[in-house]
Amino acid sequence: MKKLIAVLLLIGASLSSYAQSDFNKLSFEINGGFNKPMGPLTPGYFSPTLNIGHIDLGARYMFNENFGLGGSLGIGQFRQSKNTPQFQTDYINAVLVGVINWGRILSFENFTKKFTILTETGMGLGYLKQEDRITSVFSPSLSPDFDPDYVYIFSGKLKGLYSLSNRISLQGTISTFVNGRQHYTFDGNEFNQNGRPADPETPFIHATGTWWTGTLGLNFYIGKAPQHADWYIEAEKYATKTELSEAITEIKDMLKDSDGDGIPDYLDKEPNTPSGARVNSLGITLDSDGDGTPDHLDKCPFQPGPSSLNGCPSEVEILDEVDYLKKAINDGYVNVYFAFDSSKPLGYSISAAQFVSNFLKRNPGVRLEIKGYADELGTENYNMKLSEKRAKAVYDLLVSSGVDAARLSFKGYGEDTSVDKASPEARQLARRTSFQIL
Repeated sequence: MKKLIAVLLLIGASLSSYAQSDFNKLSFEINGGFNKPMGPLTPGYFSPTLNIGHIDLGARYMFNENFGLGGSLGIGQFRQSKNTPQFQTDYINAVLVGVINWGRILSFENFTKKFTILTETGMGLGYLKQEDRITSVFSPSLSPDFDPDYVYIFSGKLKGLYSLSNRISLQGTISTFVNGRQHYTFDGNEFNQNGRPADPETPFIHATGTWWTGTLGLNFYIGKAPQHADWYIEAEKYATKTELSEAITEIKDMLKDSDGDGIPDYLDKEPNTPSGARVNSLGITLDSDGDGTPDHLDKCPFQPGPSSLNGCPSEVEILDEVDYLKKAINDGYVNVYFAFDSSKPLGYSISAAQFVSNFLKRNPGVRLEIKGYADELGTENYNMKLSEKRAKAVYDLLVSSGVDAARLSFKGYGEDTSVDKASPEARQLARRTSFQIL
């Protein structure tokens, strides 16, 4: 037993040299409590449900906050219940386990930073030495100095840890052990097989034995860092008030619109747009008729003309205004744009509605349909409703500007699948209402 303890301490000491500065990785523990041999027991033999008689020592090394390796050495004694045949069995077991910290994986820190749960599963070796054993009935010379019953062990442990300080935690553990190739019952009065063999020699047995322990103990954390991996939480997961304030300030800076064109600076491709200019979704001044005179200076924004005539054609070149508006619509120049998941027109594009309003007032015989669209993000049914809300919003703008509602209709057309849905810029162009002269 002393050799096993020395090996565990040596492993722990060697692992501690690899601890990093963010958190400590090594811990030692001591536990004591109850044991219970579930079976096999010779008929008529029973053990207490809570038999005080188990102590274990352990060491654990965590690779990170979630996973690690551990080892433990346990010693104890099984005994009989009151008013049942007497027996006494000493045992020692050593197991190596893999460790999972469920408190960190499941983010227990969201509701408590003091409690966590670990599970440990693994294998080991052990032996049992009964005070009395069936072989002594056949060969008294073997008693009491007979060989222990050597077994291999499968182990599973559930641990609840409560932090007392950065160096110590309280620990409660329930452990289950399954012994392999256990030759004798836990009390030693029968072979671990059906029936008693006629030959007094110990049979070769593959049978198992099952037992459990329940213990309380302490974890001692070793290292120079402030916290152990059991309780370590990455700082970046939880922003401080200062960090939140800085982040909000950065967002406000991003949303600044220095030139007042309705496009925030971080998206604006033309940062010095003249006041009152009509721009597209990238903040670039529009020239709808392509005559070189921007719309906000062009007296005839949908009819090309020289700058000397304020963008209007000469008398010889004047064509019917309705035809030019139709062309502008067909070419996609007259649109009202919206933000993502919004039915409120973006400020920079309201001027398109104003152009349409002015045109309708000058041409009282024209009727118009307002057509709403959405990008392909979201469900089809939701986008259909959103496109209709956008069309209705522009309809309300035109009516409030003085256009007779009887001359207007609106309809939502749902998703605009003609644009590249992987491109943020293209999706912005899809969030719009267009116009069609009827």
